[in-house]
Amino acid sequence: MQRKSRAFTLVELLTVIGIIAVLAALLFPVFATARGKAREITCVSNLRQIGMAIKMYTQDYDELYPWAVDATDRYTPQIWSQYPEFQAQIPYMPFIHEALQSYIKSKELFHCPADSGYDVEDFNGEPLDARPTSYQKFGTSYNYRTEIAFRRAGEGSIREPSSVNLLFDAAGRWHGGALFGQLRYNVLHADGHAKNLTRDELEMRWAAPL
Repeated sequence: MQRKSRAFTLVELLTVIGIIAVLAALLFPVFATARGKAREITCVSNLRQIGMAIKMYTQDYDELYPWAVDATDRYTPQIWSQYPEFQAQIPYMPFIHEALQSYIKSKELFHCPADSGYDVEDFNGEPLDARPTSYQKFGTSYNYRTEIAFRRAGEGSIREPSSVNLLFDAAGRWHGGALFGQLRYNVLHADGHAKNLTRDELEMRWAAPL
């Protein structure tokens, strides 16, 4: 006797598809969160290694932090219009990743894996085309607290280096959401430690005196 095969009914097929869809909806945020956390960890590691490169730089330059700028300063110098003595230096200063080139093993250290570019700068609202990614457009995913360079600040002159932001993500939505309260930044501090901060926490670093 031949055994008859039993085919799935339409109801059974739709039920299976529905279960798969529910599982996918439940698991997708978990996978997305895990992937985002992995990118954050890599980015923080990059900043720590850049911090070691900056330490070597300071040893060669009388403990002074790099005299350099980021893409914000180079391409929107008007943000320094109230400080003409600072603004006048910009055309002669290298990019921060160029200044540190001889102290790093790979240019990829300046690439945050979460970098998806931006169209408007986070901290001054100036339009700037950083597409497809900041790294691809400018050679770095990070911004520099350039006031440190303008003032020729050094390791010995900063009062609280653990509270001063030195290098940080150019856009806060790479590790957070699009809303202000959701923005998060990986930040390298002047003492060499790096961590992920909220926008409010980073604003506190901006307010720290040099």
